[in-house]
Amino acid sequence: MKQMAGRIAPSEITPQETYLSRRTWLAGALAGGAAAVLPPAQATEPPAAQLKYTLNRQYSVTEKPNSFEDITSYNNFYEFGTDKSDPKANAHTLRPRPWSVTVAGEAEVTGTYDLEDILRTQPLEERIYRFRCVEAWSMVIPWVGFPLGSFLQRFKPTSRAKYVAFTTLYDPRQMPGEREPILEWPYVEGLRIDEAMHPLTLLVVGLYGQVLPNQDGAPLRLIVPWKYGFKGIKSIVKIAFTDRQPPTTWNIAAPNEYGFYANVNPHVDHPRWSQATERRIGGGFFSRQATLMFNGYEQQVANLYRGMDLRRYF
Repeated sequence: MKQMAGRIAPSEITPQETYLSRRTWLAGALAGGAAAVLPPAQATEPPAAQLKYTLNRQYSVTEKPNSFEDITSYNNFYEFGTDKSDPKANAHTLRPRPWSVTVAGEAEVTGTYDLEDILRTQPLEERIYRFRCVEAWSMVIPWVGFPLGSFLQRFKPTSRAKYVAFTTLYDPRQMPGEREPILEWPYVEGLRIDEAMHPLTLLVVGLYGQVLPNQDGAPLRLIVPWKYGFKGIKSIVKIAFTDRQPPTTWNIAAPNEYGFYANVNPHVDHPRWSQATERRIGGGFFSRQATLMFNGYEQQVANLYRGMDLRRYF
C-alpha cells in the first residue's frame, strides 16, 4: 500500500558530493507477443558477485572513474536516511533477492517477472557515465546494465504509451527511511517515452563489474546520464506505460525546485544554489569545474528538446 507523507522541508534537503561503479544483470525476455511472457516470480539463489559484461566504448566517457569507495559511501537514498553516509550504514536491511518487476499499462504484454529470468536473456554491458547531482557534486561511474529501450520494446507498447512511470519498493521493514514522512512513499519517477527509448538510458544492475550494492539502488535502478541524479530511481519494482505525464517524487515535494525533466542545465539555477559549476567527488573540497549542458551529452540528446523552453520545462 502507498503511504502518504508530508513534503520535505527545503531546509532538510541535503547538499553536495560523491559516488561510483560496479557491474551487471537484468534481461529482456518477451521477444515477441504472449509466447514470450516470462514465468511467474519465484525464489532463486543469489547470483555470483561478479558479472559478465562487455565494455561499450561508444557510450563511455574517457574520464577516470571515481573509486569504488566514493561511489558506495556517498549516496542519496532517503529510504535509508538523509545523510550521505546513511545508505551504506543502513541498507544491509534490504533483501535484493528474490526480486520481481511488474510491467503494466499501455502495452500488449504485461505481467510480473522474476528478475533472474530477465537477466538470463539480457546481455550486460559496462558504460562509464558522468553522474551529476542537483546538489552540485558529480562523479564518473562505471555502471553495468542494459539499455532500457531494448527492454521496453519487448513488451510492445501501444500508440497510447507517451510516458514510462517507475516505482521503488515500498517496505518500511526493509527501508527504515520509509517510516518517516520525509517524502511521499513509495518513490516514483517518470520519463517521456522518447527519453526512455534513447540508447543512453540504462537499467543498471551493477558497477565496477560486481552486482549493484544495496546503497546504490540494488538490485535494479535507472540511469539517465544527461539528467540530475534524482531521476535515477532505485530498487525498481514496477514499470508502467502511460498516456499521461506521471507524478515524480521530488516534483511533488518541491515543484518550484525540482521539475519533471531535470535536465542538467548550467543556466538554470536551483533556487538555493548555482548549477553553473560542480565539485567532482574525490577531487578535493575546492575542486570545481564548469557544469556541461546536458551533463556533456548535448550532442546526443539536444534534439529531444528542440523548440522547448528549457527554463520553463526544467
